[in-house]
Amino acid sequence: MASNWPQWRGPEWSGVSSESNLPLEWSPTKNVAWKTELPGRGHSSPVVWGNRVFLTAEIEGGVIEGRRAPVHKLDGEVWVHPDSSGANRSHTLKVLCLDASTGKILWERTAYEGAVSDDRHKKNTYASSTPVTDGRFVYAWFGGEGLYAYDFSGKLAWKYSVGAIANMGMGPGTSLAAYGNLLIMQCDREFDGVGSALVAVDKKTGQLAWKAERKDPASWATPIVIQTPSGPGLIVSSSQNVITYDPATGKEMWRVKGTAGHAIPNAVTGLGMVFVSAGYPSKLAMGLRLDGTIVWEYEKGTAYVPSPILYGEYLYLMTDKGLVTCMDGKTGKVKYEGGRVPVPATFTASPVALDGKILLTSEDGDTYVIKAGPVHEVLRTNSVGEPVYASPAISNGRIFVRGQKTLFCIGKGA
Repeated sequence: MASNWPQWRGPEWSGVSSESNLPLEWSPTKNVAWKTELPGRGHSSPVVWGNRVFLTAEIEGGVIEGRRAPVHKLDGEVWVHPDSSGANRSHTLKVLCLDASTGKILWERTAYEGAVSDDRHKKNTYASSTPVTDGRFVYAWFGGEGLYAYDFSGKLAWKYSVGAIANMGMGPGTSLAAYGNLLIMQCDREFDGVGSALVAVDKKTGQLAWKAERKDPASWATPIVIQTPSGPGLIVSSSQNVITYDPATGKEMWRVKGTAGHAIPNAVTGLGMVFVSAGYPSKLAMGLRLDGTIVWEYEKGTAYVPSPILYGEYLYLMTDKGLVTCMDGKTGKVKYEGGRVPVPATFTASPVALDGKILLTSEDGDTYVIKAGPVHEVLRTNSVGEPVYASPAISNGRIFVRGQKTLFCIGKGA
């Protein structure tokens, strides 16, 4: 059944598509329906609604005299990551709309141009947060540089600023969480969490709906909505706490201990549970009931960046080097661990799943098709021929893969 892919990791933030009979073999010359060169850089994933594909991108400009990143402190001492840069330059942040059938860029809008709130890691971009679409508008969030709503013709409907976000010089990563008529942003800041907050905006008007102050340090995981015994809950992960809020009001519902490591991987939910993880500096995955009760913990196999995926009854963890662990989601019992891809690789993209297969896409642009289930088997390796950092999207019989410079549309028989 064909479906839209309206947000980060698609429907329910799961990374799982209900579609079948899609092409699971491709190369730069096989099953590529089209490819389109994109401006600038960006690690945001494509979102798809009907015949429209939306992306964000950033273009780095010249040095701004006297402009510097904010001062970051760790344990009272000034701290600078050696791979941070960017705050001393001007940046142009764009929203793009493409025709899903042809790859033609239908419109391109500059949402923001100028100085940015903070540095970003050299591997990151200022266009790493994935947009959200509801079929009428597309909503693009660029962290401290603002939230922007465009209609499908490219007309700006409104914009909203959450103020500057300093996050240890690592740059943005968390994406919007859409709930009903709300767009919710996780605006956690720095090591000490001073100024951290959840901010909800009315998507029709762009006006503030609610704000929940927090004390949690910078994080890059995207909040997701789960169904708790008390109703819908917005689960928000950080190294210190895992907290569930009422998404309609921002009121806290329950909390448990945090992931200890940096909160970058997304939570996933299913089987009457929710699963959170982190991979650096410590490794921890937890299976929780929807009331916050911790059912199981597992202290290896997790990734620094890629999120886990729940497919059927199994939860799959993956390290940044592509080692896969398959677990029974309800019990945490390991079915296999250390499942390898054929060649050494590094992964930033999160897995997606469809039709009994799990797709793991490496930074080299290779997608490994893994058979789902309790036995590890690599069925094939596909490549788009350029580096990939963004997670794929699956919609209406096509797989959309964002490369470093190009958006590829994979289609059967193309």
